[in-house]
Amino acid sequence: MPLSEHEQRMLEQMERALYAEDPKFASALEGSGLRTYTRRRVYQAVAGFLVGIALLMTGVAAKQVWLSVVGFLVMLGCAVLAVTGWRKAPKPGEQPAAGVAGAPPTRGQVRQKRSMMDRIEQRWQRRRDEQGGH
Repeated sequence: MPLSEHEQRMLEQMERALYAEDPKFASALEGSGLRTYTRRRVYQAVAGFLVGIALLMTGVAAKQVWLSVVGFLVMLGCAVLAVTGWRKAPKPGEQPAAGVAGAPPTRGQVRQKRSMMDRIEQRWQRRRDEQGGH
């Protein structure tokens, strides 16, 4: 259910008041941003890949096939995570959609978020209408 104009204005006022009152807390609530998240995910996947190699080699050296298989599966899973995380990461110089962490969103960013939500809501309504309004 979409917010009314009055509710949207109230929400925007509350967000502005939160940023004005405690910008550090507000930026912590906002998150560290997509770029930092994807970079961290890729680093974790690379570390997991190295653990998978170690398990694979340990399994070969100890002649434990199950350990080698587990190591291979860990390597495979981490490789998939690294590749998908790398593809989702914003390009250098490109701003993530949420804006820079630690800075309050500009009026254009708030409008962009709202328009994205409007598009999602419109798609949802269209799907509901196509299915007979259930």
